[in-house]
Amino acid sequence: MIDILNQSFLWWHWIILGFLLLIIEMNTGTFLLLGLGVSAILVGIIDNIFLTSFTQELSIWIILSLINIWIWFKWFKPTHISNSGQSNYRLDTLGVVTEDIKSNQRGKVRFDRPVLGNSSWHSTSNEEILKDTKVEIVSINGQLIEVKKHIIKD
Repeated sequence: MIDILNQSFLWWHWIILGFLLLIIEMNTGTFLLLGLGVSAILVGIIDNIFLTSFTQELSIWIILSLINIWIWFKWFKPTHISNSGQSNYRLDTLGVVTEDIKSNQRGKVRFDRPVLGNSSWHSTSNEEILKDTKVEIVSINGQLIEVKKHIIKD
């Protein structure tokens, strides 16, 4: 089998394989096949210059592919941002006061959409806000949400 591959698998087969992998990569967007395709093209160029056997070509392709994958994960990996297990929230989420909020004291607010996994929260404000008043989030400090009166903008 190896003898057949040594005789029939030529340098331009590697280049075609490389371009096919690059085309597939353009459709997937994973960047994994990018390194494999570039490695195959390089093997085709090396085979054209040095006339290597198929086993040498395959070994070179595997080594170059592993180096490309290592480079990708070493230098191009995204920085990990931790949300500390909390779901994403949006500060433009509106809510309604269900317990009066005195100035710099706690009250309760029910939000239209869940904020950090819950729709009802203890809240505080710099101003007094009465029950059934529409509010918006100013900031989230741990388990306490600071709110302010929602002003309708025309």
